Amino acid sequence: MAVATLPHSGAHEEVDQLYKETRDLRLQGFLLFLISDCVLFSSFIFAYFYMRNSGQGWPPPGIHRLDVAFAAVNSVILFGSGATMHYALENWKHGNFNRYAMFMIATIVLGLGFLGGQAYEYTNLIVKEHVTWAGSGIFGASFFTLTGMHGFHVSVGVIYLFILLLQSVHGVYTKEKYFGLTAGTLYWHFVDVIWVALFSIFYLV
Repeated sequence: MAVATLPHSGAHEEVDQLYKETRDLRLQGFLLFLISDCVLFSSFIFAYFYMRNSGQGWPPPGIHRLDVAFAAVNSVILFGSGATMHYALENWKHGNFNRYAMFMIATIVLGLGFLGGQAYEYTNLIVKEHVTWAGSGIFGASFFTLTGMHGFHVSVGVIYLFILLLQSVHGVYTKEKYFGLTAGTLYWHFVDVIWVALFSIFYLV
């Protein structure tokens, strides 16, 4: 009769090494994705500055300056979500699932809050200020294109984080193997960094 035996330590080492190599390759691929996204946003930002500097005055006549105070509050909400995402990952690393879940849910809620603020601002600009993508020249096209792209990334991020939360609840990740959570954290910080650039060029400069 065959007797079941535990895998020898060498097999465990091979599995761990394979996981490490796979994780490193996935991380490299994800970082390349973020770099390509940076190139995309940078192209639009440079085009915006080129067109802005070729015009007469900014914003163009008939368009009021954007509401800096409201955008600043909305920015604090988004940056706050970056902090909660950081603490979510740190608590996962230390095996504190309850605090991880609490911070992850807070990140999702804050992300939705930012999107709600952006929707309110869009509505106010279109209805009250009559600033539109097609009818307000370079300013309207640039503003709605760049902030819309960013809002799309935030929406994708919220969905991604929700999926990560469900996966972690169902045991997909462990204290040692949690690449998906690392990728989600990097993506969310990327969203924060892009908003710093957009907030600066549209509201402060």
